[in-house]
Amino acid sequence: MEKPTKEQIEIWRKDPKNWKFGFNIYYNPEDKRIFPRKYYKEMGWTTNFANTKSVIGLIILISIPIILMYIISIIKK
Repeated sequence: MEKPTKEQIEIWRKDPKNWKFGFNIYYNPEDKRIFPRKYYKEMGWTTNFANTKSVIGLIILISIPIILMYIISIIKK
């Protein structure tokens, strides 16, 4: 698949059909980016829940601090 153009990315980002629960959850099977911009760009990036790689990336990002805290708690004992 070709890399989407800036115009296509903006169309996807602004399309309300790609956002679930208002503008909180991004779900667009056409968009293969791992972390697309949020609806309001100033708010950062989000996860595309239609993309498996994106969901795995989110799980990894959440898991790393939890694993580190667990390791630190074991070391301190």
